[in-house]
Amino acid sequence: MSTTSSNVLIDMQTFTRKSQTKEYLAALMKETVIENQYIPHDPTPKQAEFLLLPNKESLYGGAAGGGKSDALLMAALQYVDVPGYAAIIFRRTYKDLALPGALMDRAHGWLDETDAHWSENAKTWTFPSGATLTFAYLATENDKYNYQGAEFQFIGFDELTQFEESQYRYLFSRLRRLKGSRVPLRARVASNPGGRGHEWVKQRYLIEGPDKGRIFVPAKLEDNPYLDTEEYELSLLELDPVTRAQLRSGDWDVLPDGNKFKRHWFKIVDEYPKDARLVRYWDLAATEPKQGRDPDWTAGCLMAEKDGQYWIIDVRRDRLSPKGVEQMVYNTATMDGREVPIYMEQEPGSSGVNTIDYYARYILVGYAFYGHNTTGSKEIRLNPVSAAAERGNIHLVRGTWINEFLDELCSFPEGSHDDMCDACSGAFTKLVEGRERKFAVNPHVIGVKREGPRY
Repeated sequence: MSTTSSNVLIDMQTFTRKSQTKEYLAALMKETVIENQYIPHDPTPKQAEFLLLPNKESLYGGAAGGGKSDALLMAALQYVDVPGYAAIIFRRTYKDLALPGALMDRAHGWLDETDAHWSENAKTWTFPSGATLTFAYLATENDKYNYQGAEFQFIGFDELTQFEESQYRYLFSRLRRLKGSRVPLRARVASNPGGRGHEWVKQRYLIEGPDKGRIFVPAKLEDNPYLDTEEYELSLLELDPVTRAQLRSGDWDVLPDGNKFKRHWFKIVDEYPKDARLVRYWDLAATEPKQGRDPDWTAGCLMAEKDGQYWIIDVRRDRLSPKGVEQMVYNTATMDGREVPIYMEQEPGSSGVNTIDYYARYILVGYAFYGHNTTGSKEIRLNPVSAAAERGNIHLVRGTWINEFLDELCSFPEGSHDDMCDACSGAFTKLVEGRERKFAVNPHVIGVKREGPRY
């Protein structure tokens, strides 16, 4: 690597505030990649785009064969001439890490004949500058705590959709540097669509990403000139259509269907009958991450019914603090209007009773608010909804929520979340009961001393 790379690093402090001139980008590429003795080949155009990004979080890939592993390893090695620089790259299991051709094996191919030193016990490369590159894994949820107190300037995740969101968030908090350090803090991840973490990765990078400064660099087979594309194409033909679309095309929208719903059962419409009966149903969720999965969502479904036809008008969900959830429920009730009954799933035990009573006394004062004790499994509660949808009796009123809702509904029960499913089945149940005039739950709006609204 050029001895003048420190000049680029000084400029890096103000890189995000400067125009990205061709001259600056060329200098950065030359000094941190092209002249880097630890990177044995030039990056592809897509890899170069990824390596030059100034923002803190970036996702590379999408399709198989796009050069994700090399891009991640190159990014980790960009600043190993800087004393004190520390980089770490994670796979989900040690087996994934140690596979032939995987990142750790690839790093040996790049670094064995250089002046970098390998520690087998620590799984760490140490460079003459004192910089380090470590390979690690997070097989269990608690493995993340092995890095409590650690500090890294680069954190990489290979195949991010295999991880839990809670693991990623915790390690992201380990991105730190000493005051005055010239090395940029970077979280760089690579992944194909699919896997247990598909939904949260898509949400973080493809949906929220543009507004949060997170950049997705899509790369496909055609973007990697180092791969035998013809042979790789033949191997992909052995896959099922969904997996093939995810790996070949980098399609984040195609998901394996569950056994309850099909997308073509739902007709998207522009409006619903204004004389239909309406119900809003809430499924509350804790915001704290649960072991082994990313956090649940609070979800609310507004549904209408007339003459045995059903319209899902609005579905909203969010991850908020308890106070934030209260505000969302209240604001939604205000938007829906006092004529719309509100139901909320009541958890078993005294805590569920207390939650319903609290919302009745302080949050939804003056609204027809009901607690609802559910019975049977989630699958059983969704059976009537599935049957009605298959008959063409459930319609979706056009809105921005539809794609996420259908993703979750049509992947049930294989998907990682079912909060919107629960809200939907609850609203449907209450509208069916209304048709039969068999409301079994006493409304809190009657006979309860009110303390006044909190919002």
